[in-house]
Amino acid sequence: MKKLHWGHGLAIALGCFMIFILFLIFVFPMGKQNSEMISNNYYEEELEYQKVIDAKKNAAELENQPTYQVTSAGLQITFPKDAKPDGNKANFILFRTDDSNLDVKKEVTISQNYFIIPKKVITKGSYTLKLKWTENKIPYQIDYDILWK
Repeated sequence: MKKLHWGHGLAIALGCFMIFILFLIFVFPMGKQNSEMISNNYYEEELEYQKVIDAKKNAAELENQPTYQVTSAGLQITFPKDAKPDGNKANFILFRTDDSNLDVKKEVTISQNYFIIPKKVITKGSYTLKLKWTENKIPYQIDYDILWK
């Protein structure tokens, strides 16, 4: 059996270095996900964020909060019986962090204390449901993390 000398060691080190560089070029970028800015109006929205904080605080103080339930028709949002949103209207945003093209944003009229987001507008993945409404001119907002299968 031959002994290794410094020339062999140099060739092995150079080969390992080239394999490492090729890994960084071809394999490493495949693991990255699509990352987009959350909002194009980030700075303006950041200045208005105190209103969101207040609305979330108001919602946290409610005895009965709106709930969501996955049904065969889609995502059902149910308000408590004693909730009377101004104008029977609420806004929701189904916010998808990895692809803004899949966001769903709408103002809905609440009848019988619930509304349904149809399953045909929701694709598989992770969403944040931002539910906003006002009651007696007091703003409320609740955020739910939803995994749609």
